Amino acid sequence: MSAIKAVLFDLDGTLLDTARDFDDALNRLRAEENLPAIPFESIRAQVSHGGHALVRLGFGTLEPDAHEAMRMRLLNIYRRQLSKHTRLFAGGEEMLEALEQRGLAWGIVTNKPGWLTDPLLAELKLDARARAVVSGDTLPERKPHPLPLMHAAASMGVAPGECVYVGDAERDMQAAKAAGMFALIAGFGYLGENDRADAWYSHGWLDAPLDLLSWLDARGGAQSSNGSVIA
Repeated sequence: MSAIKAVLFDLDGTLLDTARDFDDALNRLRAEENLPAIPFESIRAQVSHGGHALVRLGFGTLEPDAHEAMRMRLLNIYRRQLSKHTRLFAGGEEMLEALEQRGLAWGIVTNKPGWLTDPLLAELKLDARARAVVSGDTLPERKPHPLPLMHAAASMGVAPGECVYVGDAERDMQAAKAAGMFALIAGFGYLGENDRADAWYSHGWLDAPLDLLSWLDARGGAQSSNGSVIA
C-alpha cells in the first residue's frame, strides 16, 4: 500500500454543497411548466446523479429529444446562479487548508460538464488551488470509467496508487477501484434512501470532511510531494 500523496474529490455532494442551487433551478423550471415544487430532500438525493436524473425526477420519462431539451433548459437556468447558495461543506475549508499545509496535492474529478465546473470553481476561488480539474467532458470517458481519475493523477505527477478518491456515489467507488486508488465514501453527501453504500467498494466512510484527516492519520500519515512522510 503506497503512501498517499494526493486527494481527489468528486464535486457535487462531496467537495461542494450545490443542492440548494439545483433545487432552485429544477423548481423554477417546473414553475415554467405550471407544475408544483418538489421537496428539497427529494432533489438533494438526485443531484449527484446529474441533470439527466433531475429531469427524470422533475418530469418523468420523456422522449429522448424532449428529455435533452429539458435538461439543457435546466442547466442553463442553473448556470445563471451557480454559486448563489453553493459553498464548501462545513469543515471543507479547514480540510483543504490542512491538506495544503501537509504538502498534499488535491484535485477534482467530476462528471459535471466543464462549462459549469470551471466558472463555479472560479466564483468560489478554488480554481487556482486545485492541482487538477477533470470534468465530464474533458476526456472521451466519464466515471465510472477510471480514465478521468488516472488522468488527474498523472497531471499532478503522482501514481494512482498514491491517491485517495472521495465521492458520494457508487460510480465514484467503481472508478477508484478500477483506477487502483484508495476510495472513501462521503457519507455527508447526497446519498439517497435507495443507495446501498454499505455494499460499495471503499476503504472507509467519512461523516464530515474533516474526517479525511483522521483517516489519513490512522493510516500512519501521508507523503508530501517532496517525499517526506507527514504524521
